[in-house]
Amino acid sequence: MFIPLSKPDLSDLEKKYVQDVLNSGLLSGGPKQKQFEDMICQYTGRKYAVAMNSGTSALHVAVKALGLKAGDEVITTPYSFIASSNCLLYEGVKPVFVDIDYQTLNIDTTLIEMKVTARTKAILPVHVFGQTCDMDAVRMIAEKYNLFVIEDACEALGADWGKDKAGAMGDVGVYAFYPNKQITTGEGGVLVTNSKQIYQYALSMRNQGRSDNNDELQHLYIGYNYRMSEMQAAIGVGQMERLTEILSKREQAAIRYLSLIKEYKLPVQTPFIHPMCNMSWFVFIVTLPVGTDRTETMLTLQKNGIQTKPYFPVIHLQKCYRDIFAYSKGDFPVSEQISLRTLAIPFHSNITLLEQQYVIRHLADALEDAAC
Repeated sequence: MFIPLSKPDLSDLEKKYVQDVLNSGLLSGGPKQKQFEDMICQYTGRKYAVAMNSGTSALHVAVKALGLKAGDEVITTPYSFIASSNCLLYEGVKPVFVDIDYQTLNIDTTLIEMKVTARTKAILPVHVFGQTCDMDAVRMIAEKYNLFVIEDACEALGADWGKDKAGAMGDVGVYAFYPNKQITTGEGGVLVTNSKQIYQYALSMRNQGRSDNNDELQHLYIGYNYRMSEMQAAIGVGQMERLTEILSKREQAAIRYLSLIKEYKLPVQTPFIHPMCNMSWFVFIVTLPVGTDRTETMLTLQKNGIQTKPYFPVIHLQKCYRDIFAYSKGDFPVSEQISLRTLAIPFHSNITLLEQQYVIRHLADALEDAAC
């Protein structure tokens, strides 16, 4: 048996919409892109959405749209995919890291305020693995110090904090649609906001900085080619039509894993869900016991056809960040400890009970061997 780490949930509906686009001959800048953006707006409650070619591109445009520049600082988490900090460095903005909460694995909001300086311009919380950050605390600090909030909800479409959608509580929110995400467009992302000014700027920046007077050869800004294709948008439309179904299947798969882990009495920490958070399951992470040889555990699972991945290596200890900022081990101890012990096991919408039983049985054996 081979069980991949992730797999997109695509149906005949998405294939039909892509074929419709191909038949139309309009492969970029057509009606599917606008339809996809409108569906994102309707779902999140935001007034405006701008589809782009990746979540990273959308984060970059968000930073520029808020006027952040060299010398500014933005408070964020070191336990995330590196794009959440790289988008700041693109503009010379310094990411100021705050350690994470041991349970939720999100930024520890009790540590944010002490990192605020005269150079701080924004907070960039990341809703890691589909678990929403404590946005009440983030917004309170942002209001107190007049800071922007950029929500990285690239892993959290479908999650809620109370009655609010993840990604729809800051000045700007960003979602991403890589093939392992809750929904996919192959590659792609979207920026959401309630600000017309940010919306119009983002529209221009994704399209080479073009003006809004329908003259494609007039440019207001030094922009980028961050456009989403019509084929990608067509997949996104189909995925959004099936969003409730997809999220439900992922939740049921997560519940099965939790039940199996309990049944096998595995000595692992399973995802903690904050009472205010309605989880949107991006990946399924287990935290291995202290002292477990994670590499050996992964190799054992690999020999049995089970793909796994260490999620996440901390950003501040990546070579490129150490070269710039001279970070050292021990700077953010909770993030570092979690980073060394977390493991993503196979998870997607259509994973079967039989496959999950196979994964957990072999994980139990691997952990038992590691403990001997």
